[in-house]
Order: sequence, then C-alpha cells, then structure tokens
Amino acid sequence: MILIKNVTLYSPDKTGKRDILTGGHTILSVSEGINADDLPGIEIFDGSGLNAVPGLIDNHVHIAGAGGEGGPSTRTAELKLSEMYSAGVTTVIGCLGTDGLTRSVESVLMKAKALRAEGASAWILTGAYQVPAPSITGDIGRDIAVIDEVIGAGEIALSDHRSSCPTTDELIRLTALARVGGMLGGKAGIVNIHLGDAKDPFGPIHEAVAKSELRYTQFLPTHCNRNDYIFEDSKEYGKKGYVDITTSSYPYFPDEEVKPSKALKLLLGAGVPIEHITFSSDSCGSLPGFDDQGRLVKLETGLPSSNLRELADAVLDEKIPLETAVKVLTSSPATILKLKSKGFIAENMDADILFLDERMSMVHLLSMGKWVVRDRVVVRKGVYEK
Repeated sequence: MILIKNVTLYSPDKTGKRDILTGGHTILSVSEGINADDLPGIEIFDGSGLNAVPGLIDNHVHIAGAGGEGGPSTRTAELKLSEMYSAGVTTVIGCLGTDGLTRSVESVLMKAKALRAEGASAWILTGAYQVPAPSITGDIGRDIAVIDEVIGAGEIALSDHRSSCPTTDELIRLTALARVGGMLGGKAGIVNIHLGDAKDPFGPIHEAVAKSELRYTQFLPTHCNRNDYIFEDSKEYGKKGYVDITTSSYPYFPDEEVKPSKALKLLLGAGVPIEHITFSSDSCGSLPGFDDQGRLVKLETGLPSSNLRELADAVLDEKIPLETAVKVLTSSPATILKLKSKGFIAENMDADILFLDERMSMVHLLSMGKWVVRDRVVVRKGVYEK
C-alpha cells in the first residue's frame, strides 16, 4: 500500500490538495487528510509541490513494430517498456498499420500480453490498413467479442495512396462487424481510421454514416493534423465525431503538420468538445514522406514522449488549463474506448498516477500501483532492456 500525501490533484478535473491511498493495483481512497496510523507497513510518499494526473493513455502505438515502406530494412522495432514509462504513458493501444501483409495481428496481441506481464496496461486493435482486414479468428467482429485484449479494429486506411480503397459498402460492413463484436464483448468496438493526404478525407466516413445506421462516434479518425486542409475539416467533423491528433510527426514535418498543442487550442476555439479530442503518438510506426510521384524521400519514426511534450506546450505555451489539456490523454480516450478502470484518479480505478512539476516535467510515475519512475529515472524496464 502507498499513501500519497499533499498532491494537487487533477483527476483530471482540478480538485485541489488531496491524499491518495493505493493498494495492489487499485486506488482505494481519494480525500483530504487520510490517516495511515492503523495501516502498518504502508509506504508514505510526500507529494507536496507536485501535480498528480492520471497515467497517460496512448491510443495509437505500433507496439510490435511497423513500417517497411522503404523495403525490409525500414521495418521498425517493437515498443520498449522504458519508452512508455519515460513518457508518462501507462496504457497503450496497439495496432498494425501499413503492413498487414507480412506482419500479423497475433504478433500485436502477444506484444500486448508481454507488456501486461511486465506491469503496463495494453489493448489492441484487430486489422490493418487493408480491407478485407486481417484478423486472428477469421472475423474482426469475433476477435473483438471473444479476445480480451481486442477492443476495436484498425487502423483502416482511407484517403491515402497506401489504402486498399474500400468501397462505402465495405467500410459499412467492417464497421458494423466491429460494432456488434463490441456489443457482444462489452468493448468499444470502434474503428480507428488512418487519414491520408487526399482531399475530402472524411468523405468516406460521411458516406458510410449517410448510407447506414452507423454513427460518427463509431469511428476514431487519426492523423487529423497532418495538413492544413484536413485539419480545417476536423474542426467541423469533431463536433459530430472524434478526432485524434498525432503528436510524434510534427517535429519531422513542421511545414505540413499542424503542431498538436496549437491544434488543440484551435479545435477548442472552433467549438469541438474536449471529450471528442484525443492525442496519440503513432510511436514505433514509420513516418514516411513521399514526393509528387509517390516516391519515398524521407522516413522517420516517433516516440511516446511526444505526448508529454505536446501536453506541456498546450499548458505552458497555449495557456490551456491543465485540467482541460490532460483530458486528451486520459479521460477522453478512456471514455471513447470504454477502458472502464482508466483515465481518472478516483476510488476503484487503476492506480496509474503521473506526477508533474510546475514546468510539466515528469518526476514520478505509478503504473498499476507500482513505482516505475522515481525522481525522473525509469526504475522498471522490459525483460531484455539493460
């Protein structure tokens, strides 16, 4: 058991000075002046001067590696546990991506199981860019319904030269399967959509909703800040459905991408509800650049640390209150993805707690009730990390 004293709590709403009592992987109590006299052997931690926020949720990570657009040598590496923790991330959602041909959903599932065994929290999306989508059981709906770690489908590519160009009917059928699988399994059953650079990128989603009983909230489009015209469309789309802002690509494509911290301010100014906005890193995925002829001319990869960087910039540079900005990496993804024990610091929630100083720098991190970062040093690493 750990008793955290005197932190300024953002649960994510700002609630002032509080004490937090954890036991095992669970938050047992959040209140003022918790007394530990009758709890022998408890660790008491003084959090004076620190802000406590929920551990960050990164909802789009290529945990088992990705890439390959430049040939076999450009396949990216798997996510390291220390990369998560050094970024304040305690929960990841894994996915495939471009390569649903030589990589498998099973490999993503086993990586999620490994991260869980190492003390982190992980779920996955079934499928890949391609339609028909690869799956584990032969049906994405069945994957979602019966496999604990599978909560949705994606990332399905639209409006991109790497997309399999699904028809409206194919997109409807895939999304309906994911929805029913989610209903049967008590999951979100959401479909993560990769948006490419084509004009009117949300068009296929609008057509699918217009032609069916599906709702905009059945989709989570990502890379909504990849260029100016997609971002402008996001300001209207986000009032109906969800928009995910990619944090890791901005430093590599500053002339094309809308900086995530700035994007958050602009979306809020346009009237998009904070509950409809999420940030994700796209880490361990490749970040390719192509010329007008479709030739690969640049290739980068991102890290989960981009989330915390852009969160800090949103608060310090864009002057967005911490209690608002932090929701894009905590309560918003937890609610959208139906991660019932994540995204909030409250009784009976998982003990994932990130401690920040006044400059929005991570000082300590609890993951499932265990210290994984102490005094800015990662103290828990993966099996093969030195």
